[in-house]
Amino acid sequence: MVAGDEEIFREFLVESTEGLDQLDRDFVALESNPGASERIGAIFRAIHSIKGTSGFLGLPKLEGLAHAGENVLSKLRDGDLSLTPAITSTLLSMVDGVRRLLKCVEATSNEGNEDFSQIIAELAKVTAPQVPQIGQVLISAGAVEPKELESALEQQKSEPNRKIGDILVARGSVKPQAIVEALHAQVEARAGISDTTIRVDVGLLDKLMNLVGELVLARNQILQLASQSKEPSFLGTSQRLNLLTTELQEGVMKTRMQPIGNVWSKFPRVVRDLAMTLGKQVRLEMIGEETDLDRTIIEAIKDPLTHIVRNSVDHGIEAPQVRLSHGKAATGRLLLRAYHEGGQVNIEISDDGGGIDPEKIRQKGIARGLITAERAARMGDRESLNLIFAPGFSTAEKVTSVSGRGVGMDVVKTNVEKIGGTVDVQSKAGHGTTLKIKIPLTLAIIPALVVTSHTERFAIPQVNLLELVRLEGEQLRAIEHIHGAPVYRLRGSILPLVYLNRTLGFPESESSDPKAVNIVVLQADDRQFGLVVDGVSDTEEIVVKPLGKELKGLSAFAGATIMGDGKVALILDVLGIAQRANVISEVRDRNMGEDAKKASAVEEEKRAVLLFRVREEGRMAIPLSMVARLEEFPRERLERASGRHVVQYRGKILPLIDLCKVIDGGSRDEHGPLQVVVYSEQGRSVGLVVDRILDIVEETIPAEHREARDGVLGSAVIAGKVTDLLDVHGVIRSTDPHFFERTTAA
Repeated sequence: MVAGDEEIFREFLVESTEGLDQLDRDFVALESNPGASERIGAIFRAIHSIKGTSGFLGLPKLEGLAHAGENVLSKLRDGDLSLTPAITSTLLSMVDGVRRLLKCVEATSNEGNEDFSQIIAELAKVTAPQVPQIGQVLISAGAVEPKELESALEQQKSEPNRKIGDILVARGSVKPQAIVEALHAQVEARAGISDTTIRVDVGLLDKLMNLVGELVLARNQILQLASQSKEPSFLGTSQRLNLLTTELQEGVMKTRMQPIGNVWSKFPRVVRDLAMTLGKQVRLEMIGEETDLDRTIIEAIKDPLTHIVRNSVDHGIEAPQVRLSHGKAATGRLLLRAYHEGGQVNIEISDDGGGIDPEKIRQKGIARGLITAERAARMGDRESLNLIFAPGFSTAEKVTSVSGRGVGMDVVKTNVEKIGGTVDVQSKAGHGTTLKIKIPLTLAIIPALVVTSHTERFAIPQVNLLELVRLEGEQLRAIEHIHGAPVYRLRGSILPLVYLNRTLGFPESESSDPKAVNIVVLQADDRQFGLVVDGVSDTEEIVVKPLGKELKGLSAFAGATIMGDGKVALILDVLGIAQRANVISEVRDRNMGEDAKKASAVEEEKRAVLLFRVREEGRMAIPLSMVARLEEFPRERLERASGRHVVQYRGKILPLIDLCKVIDGGSRDEHGPLQVVVYSEQGRSVGLVVDRILDIVEETIPAEHREARDGVLGSAVIAGKVTDLLDVHGVIRSTDPHFFERTTAA
C-alpha cells in the first residue's frame, strides 16, 4: 500500500464502511422500484468514490472489485440494463467483498489473500467493460467535447496503464483543475455532508456523559444549600449554575442520541436474503426511522430487534402459495414502526402472516414440560402467547440454520427488561402478529419523583408516573377492601393499592398522618396500581448508578442515586414492586420460564390461592387460577331446577353447590346473601357457595396431602394457619357426575 496521510486513510475507511450500510438498503429498495434513477445514481457515485480513492491509496484489489461493480451500475444508470434479482444478488456480493476487504485493510494494513476473481467474473458476465466514467462526468459538466473524449479513448487502447484524465490533460483537452473538480463533485454528492460535521470518539462521549452526571449531582447539592441561604449573590449564582448545567446536559444528551434508522438500515438486506433463502416474498416498510434514542439503548436493542425481524420472516409470513390459498397477496408485509410517547420509545414489529395459534403454543408448552395439561386448560389466549418468552420454547418443527433451537425470544425479553423496557406480543390467527417494545429514551439521567417511606427516601422514574392523589378526611372512605385486598375507586375504575412500607418490610410509620393518604398512581407493564407512600417530596433529575452485584437480585430496586444532601437513595423498580405485590400475574414475571418448568409438580409450585370459610371453624383454599369470578347473590334470587338450587347468571342457569353440605353434611344459615366462587370450564359454570371470602395469598403447597377425605385433598399451612385444600373436581363430580364429560364434549 502506498504510504499516504494516515488521517486521510482512516477517513476513507470510516466513510466507506458507513456508505456500504446505505448501499445494502438502496439495493433492496431498487428491487421494488428498478426505475429509481436517483437511487441508482447515488449507488454509482458511492462505488465510484471507493474505486477512485482506493486507487489513490494504493489498494489495487479493492479498486478492481469496485471498478467491476461500477461497470454494471453504469449500464443500469444509462438504461442499457434492467435490474433483476440476479443482478442485485451479484452486486450485493460485490458490496460484501468490498466490506471484507475494508475490514482486512483496517485490521492488517493490507488487502489479504482472499480471491475475488469469481465475483469480478460474475460482474463481467452482466456487462462488458465500460468507458471510464470520468469521461462522462466531464461531458456532463461541459469540460470536454464528446469527439475529444472518443479520441482520447482510442489513445488509451494503446496505453492501457494511463488514466483517461491524464491523457485528456496531456492533450490539452481539459485543464487539470476540471479533473479535480469533477472528482470532488462526485465525492460531495455521494457523501451529502458538509465540512461542518466532525466525528467524535464514542469513548469520549461516554466520558463526557459521566462528567455531566457528576455535575448534575453537584448542582443538586448546591441548589439544596442555596434554598437554605439568604445570601442574594449565592442564590443568583446557584440559579445561573442550574441553567447552565441544564443546557449542557441537554446538549450532551443530543450528541449521544442516534436515530433508530441506524439499526434498521441493516434490516432490508437481512429480510431480502432470508426471504430468498426461505422462498418467500416479503415487503419491508419502516415508519419513524428518525426517532432518536440514546446510543446505549441503540446498542442494547440491536440484537433483540434483529431476532424479532428474522422470526417474523421465518415463522410469521407464509410462503407465497400458502398466502394465495388464503386469499392474501403473495408478498407479505413486515412493518417496523417507532415513535415517542410519554417519555418512552415505542417500537412495533408487525407482520400480516399466519399469526400464532394459542392452542398450538399450549400443546408445545405441554410437550416441552413448561406447563401441565391442567394448567394449559385454564390458560387464556394472551397468557398462552406469552409462553413464547419461556426459555427453550420454539414452535419450529425442525432445527434449521434460521431457527428451531429454542434460543431467542427469552433472550429478547431479558435484554429488553435489562434496560428498563417491556415487550408484549399480540396475535390473531390468520391475520398476523405484532410485538410491542417500550424502552426508555436514556438510562443515564432521568427525571424522577422522590418519595419517603418509613424514614427512607426513594426515587420513582417519572416514565412510570401517571398522577398523584392525596386523600384527606372523608375522602379516605373511598379506600375499600375487596376480599382483603385494598383498592381505591379512581374515576369509576378500581385501582389496586400497594403499601410501600409493607412491601419493603418496614413497620408502619409513626410519623405518617393518619388523616391523609398519599397515592402515587403508576403504570407497570399494562397494569395500573396505586403506591401508598408516607410522603411526596418533589421531582428532580437524578443520575442513575447501577447496583452492585450483591444487590442486583433485589427485584424491588432498579438502581441508586445520590441526592442533593449527598445521601444515597434507591430507585424503585416499578415492575418489580408490582410483581412483588402480585399486581401483575405470575405468567408476566421475567422468570416465567423457570417457574413454568416446575408446574409439572403442581402441588409444589408457589401460587396464588383463594382463602374462604365453610362454617366458622372450616378454613379452606383453592388455587386462584381455578376461580372464574367471585359473586354475591341475594337469597331471593335462588330458584330450583332438577332438585338443585340455581340462579340466573349472565343469561344462563348457574347451578349452585353448597360446600357446607358437601364437606360435612351440615346445613347453612338461611339469612343474608350468598357468597359464591364461580368455576368455569369450556363454556359451562358452577357456583360453589361458601360462608365467607377471606383473602388471596401466595403460598407453596406441599407435595404430600395426608388424611384426604371426600371433597378435600388434604391440609397445608397457609398464611400461618392450617387450611384444608378443596378438591374442586371431586366436589363437582359428587353432585354432577357428568359435568366434565359434557364440557369435554362441548
